[in-house]
Amino acid sequence: MKKEFHMGNRERLYQGLAEGSLMVLFSGTEKRKTNDEYYPFYTDRNFLYLTGLDSKEFILLVQKEGENQTTERIYILPPDKLKERWTGERLKPEQVQEISGISQVSYVDQFPADFHRLAGSGNYESLYLDLSKAEAGDEDKEAHRFFRKVFPEYPWLTVKDVSPLVKRLRLIKQPCEIEAMREAEKITCAGITAMMKASRPGMFEYQYKAEFDYALGQFGPQGPAFPSIISAGKNNFCIHYYSYRGQARDGDMILNDVGAWYDNLMNDVSRGFPCNGTFSERQRLLYECALKTSNHMFEIIRPGMKMADVDLTARKYNCEMLREAGVLKSYDEIGTYMWHGGAHHVGYDVHDVVETPEVIGPGMVFCVDIGIYHEDWGIGFRLEDNCLVTENGCENLSAMIPRTIEEIEDTMRKENFHF
Repeated sequence: MKKEFHMGNRERLYQGLAEGSLMVLFSGTEKRKTNDEYYPFYTDRNFLYLTGLDSKEFILLVQKEGENQTTERIYILPPDKLKERWTGERLKPEQVQEISGISQVSYVDQFPADFHRLAGSGNYESLYLDLSKAEAGDEDKEAHRFFRKVFPEYPWLTVKDVSPLVKRLRLIKQPCEIEAMREAEKITCAGITAMMKASRPGMFEYQYKAEFDYALGQFGPQGPAFPSIISAGKNNFCIHYYSYRGQARDGDMILNDVGAWYDNLMNDVSRGFPCNGTFSERQRLLYECALKTSNHMFEIIRPGMKMADVDLTARKYNCEMLREAGVLKSYDEIGTYMWHGGAHHVGYDVHDVVETPEVIGPGMVFCVDIGIYHEDWGIGFRLEDNCLVTENGCENLSAMIPRTIEEIEDTMRKENFHF
């Protein structure tokens, strides 16, 4: 993303801050994996959305004096030749300025003194921190530790959670975000079609994963947007399956729930297909139910529709399709075959951390996910696409990825290669 995108995000955020306030945001720290190894660093997504800086241990400090009177400074890691030999070159001040549009850059060792000077000046009444957690029992972030440290020292500062303001901004995707998501869809398409073309009975799940990862690797080093869910046969009945040890038997369905990212924007797509390239009668019957339901949803989703009605409507419509197909008799049975909803937002996170809207509006992007699991028949799959809400309706961003039975079977017929 260009720096203007991040500058605009910050400007809109600052409008929601109280006058006479400070804001401190952290990019995050590495998490230790074992004795001398760390997990790959993953920048806090709100920090990345606001700055574009994908680096550990950075700090953003903002002062809001009054309306349209805001000062911002970024604190970065200092040069360290020894550490840079091991872990790579650190961003320089001029690079940080170009990426983020923040003109004032200091090193992190200066932050404690600067914050103490400002917080103790008596000019500020509020301190904004990102105190969000996915679940209450999750591990504390740096902001929580910072809060426990500064609260006793500066009791006159009212601490406020800034995350609701950022979630509101992230809900509506800007044109540059939508274009990045379109690129991510193209990359995901390459990965899914690679799996389809390589598929054959006897293939292991890890080989499907290898096909997907290799295809994505042709577009850059970033890899999948999230841990890929790729399973065969009975393993499809584990919704979040990551073992990759199973082997596809002739007639098994392959389930994949995967995604790529481009310029930090992610997507989330699911396709189910028979490993042998030809849908059986029962597979065809269930898949057509899911496809008709998905197509119906893309016909009716539009601004003004209640967000809660997306999953509910899909569930009811799919029930009717399954009833017509003779799979069930009433809505009371739908939970036997539909195990989850799927209308989650996507963006800077695969389950994007946004303000939950009551009503759908233009610029929102969320998934339409139709999962059918028939344990007695041994058939389980998902058909998941990414829905962009437009001014008058919606667009299926992942429509290019083979999704009809004819498209899937045609893709799998054209080119099969073997190990």
